[in-house]
Amino acid sequence: MDIQVRVWRQSGPSDRGRMVTYDVKDISPDASFLEMLDVLNEKLILDGDDPIAFDHDCREGICGMCGMMINGVAHGPERATTTCQLHMRHFRDGDTIDIEPWRAAAFPVVKDLVVDRRAFDTIIQAGGYITAPTGTAPDAHATPVPKADADAAFEAATCIGCGACVAACPNGSSMLFTAAKVAHLGLLPQGQPERQSRVLDMIEAQDEAGFGGCTNMGECTTVCPKGIPLTLIGRLNADYRKAVGKR
Repeated sequence: MDIQVRVWRQSGPSDRGRMVTYDVKDISPDASFLEMLDVLNEKLILDGDDPIAFDHDCREGICGMCGMMINGVAHGPERATTTCQLHMRHFRDGDTIDIEPWRAAAFPVVKDLVVDRRAFDTIIQAGGYITAPTGTAPDAHATPVPKADADAAFEAATCIGCGACVAACPNGSSMLFTAAKVAHLGLLPQGQPERQSRVLDMIEAQDEAGFGGCTNMGECTTVCPKGIPLTLIGRLNADYRKAVGKR
């Protein structure tokens, strides 16, 4: 299949950036979206041009590195799919595809499609941990956890921190990410000692990092490749109100 891509090119944070059009020919429908970019980059290098910079690592939908806007949608048109898991068969021969980086004040562009997501690290450092000594891995049933809590904690823990929720949110909010990181620890016995300080500190770090406020638009969960539910934001808000009341 032959396609045309319009890619955001930006040499650095101080560059204004622009959309540049490229033709990509003879792409297999079974190629992944990142493999298509690899083919394009090989051509650019052979032509003496600067290859397109984009993040990637595992290419298995695990690491969360591969985020980009594809035709205005975070990670592209398929639900519950990361960019590296998206295949070219979901597009048509002759299509024109727009590719842009995450757009958020807290995610400044480094180069082309690469953004600086260290703001997520500051949120995790503020409270995404436990201090209770756990020792070696306990037996599966050594610490009783209600199944509903265990299931909800596991669901929250599937967040890979890709940033699609922030890029899709009209406010550039990271509430879905923060809610997932707060919930997957706060639902477990080991996470109880810091439960109140965790939610206060992580919300404060989120605000200081420049993320916008949540207005429950729901776009975040629509584009989340792991299907993190919007209900976790409600849980976060409930924990936050309790923690503020007990200050």
